[in-house]
Amino acid sequence: MAAGPIIAFSRVTKRYPGGGEALSEVDFTVQAGEMVLLTGHSGAGKSTLLKLIAAIERATSGTVLVGGQNVGALGSRGIPYLRRKLGIVFQDQKILYDRSVMDNVMLPLLATGEPGKDAARRARAALDKVGLLGREKANPVALSGGEQQRLCLARAVVNRPVLLLADEPTSNLDADSARALLQVFSSFNGAGVTVVISSHDASALSDMAPRILMLNRGKLA
Repeated sequence: MAAGPIIAFSRVTKRYPGGGEALSEVDFTVQAGEMVLLTGHSGAGKSTLLKLIAAIERATSGTVLVGGQNVGALGSRGIPYLRRKLGIVFQDQKILYDRSVMDNVMLPLLATGEPGKDAARRARAALDKVGLLGREKANPVALSGGEQQRLCLARAVVNRPVLLLADEPTSNLDADSARALLQVFSSFNGAGVTVVISSHDASALSDMAPRILMLNRGKLA
């Protein structure tokens, strides 16, 4: 990725038809290697902001740069290349319950043409990093809530992203499971991965993320 901030928002506004503004004139940058907590009340615009970074949605106005690329100007061919540099942990998980843990983690690699043996090796390495190496043959249904989130994290990092985005990854976990999961995020950040985590509960994460961005009704407070 290009030199400079890894994420740069300049006067970014996002409007939905009939739904008002989800984000309004948002400006901020994130430097490579940072770990940032994005917080705010439910409906503050956190999920929308993450979707703009990943080109899942596009800004109504303003500029979103990721690694120096103008995300809003990317065509349909450019978006997959952007997303290969990103790891994304969605709020709704998107786990495939008809496949094993191993198959779920291998899927992003196989989708980009990685040979099966190499994909399996990298998937095992990712599972090892999140503490699930012994569960690779299990069906995701057999995993606890915390383990399912670790599965999602392994799948998100198997492509060795430079930027990791997580949307409310601890929202359905008990305090101990949440803290254990956040320690894994912190370990990836310690290895040089830029991490942006959204959460409505700043108190649970504030001691782990040295920088906090707070959204209030679509605006940075």
